[in-house]
Amino acid sequence: MITEKEIFLADSREKSQVIEFLGTFHLTFTGNIEYTMGLFDQDRLIGTGSLSGRVLRDIAILPEYQGHGLTHRIIRNLKSEALRRGVAGYQIFTKPRNVPVFEHMGFTCVAVAEPYAALLEEGENTLEDYLSRMKPLVGDGAGLTRGAIVMNCNPFTKGHRALIEYASKMCDEIIIFAVQEDRSLFPFSDRFTLIKQGTHDLKNVQIISGGDYIISNATFPTYFIKGTEELDAQTTLDATVFASRIAPALNITVRFVGDEPTDATTNAYNTAMKKVFARHGIALHIIPRKEIGDKVISASTVRKALASDDWDTVSELVPPTTLKYLKSEPGQEVIHKIKLMSKLKEKF
Repeated sequence: MITEKEIFLADSREKSQVIEFLGTFHLTFTGNIEYTMGLFDQDRLIGTGSLSGRVLRDIAILPEYQGHGLTHRIIRNLKSEALRRGVAGYQIFTKPRNVPVFEHMGFTCVAVAEPYAALLEEGENTLEDYLSRMKPLVGDGAGLTRGAIVMNCNPFTKGHRALIEYASKMCDEIIIFAVQEDRSLFPFSDRFTLIKQGTHDLKNVQIISGGDYIISNATFPTYFIKGTEELDAQTTLDATVFASRIAPALNITVRFVGDEPTDATTNAYNTAMKKVFARHGIALHIIPRKEIGDKVISASTVRKALASDDWDTVSELVPPTTLKYLKSEPGQEVIHKIKLMSKLKEKF
């Protein structure tokens, strides 16, 4: 008789058992894992699955037990636990060849990035839900040339402003997607406000949240894609979701990005977008980074200046709206964190 039970990750023996089991499937047990369950044939672990936020992950069953509905049992267990935690929408990242398996269970395929990964979802807070919330905010854009920019703005600089100004002159309308994922030092709500304040005079610019579908690293499946393929897979899937689903729904025909030759991640995203966008009829404009004197404007340069109290450089690189925020109480709290992180880096 096959039974299912929770695996307690605080127990080093149980955790090691899962890590060893997943290793045979070339899966890595890393990241923010909140819950893990196992299927057992007597005392033998024959299958497992884990939960990370709304992502159902690390689903694996021994080959000799496959084809007997056990994947359904794992999915039911994980969804039940997610619902108990107040999560009613689910995502699965898998290899493209496995898409039909999960579609048969009621999941909808969002996008496939061959040969790396596919994203499927079910329940609440889906991509369609996100788009249905965004469409009334930006309008249909019928008959207009509509461009897009994705920005993190950690914090908002004169370089961001220059890119937006350029794009706004090239298109009838510009939609800025502010990266929602809160993994930056400056919180999303503050970054969103700084973009709005820094572009308030540009009447053809609209700012919306990027939601869970634009540069959302927290949910990307690096646990089953190894080595140098990780970045290729992530950037390709992100570009595919944008080009195949988001851009058509919001009538976006061109995306603007800044050039950053020293940043491998930015270069990888730009390369992936070139390839993917060309297949979907989306134009990509890569704009040289704005410079002031001998300084290339970047948010990282601003953060370094803040860490060393170099307010002359900060004042040179950010607009007045950002400077005012940085001198406010919320801004000072972030600067305190920046200084602490800088000191930790110096030690290690």
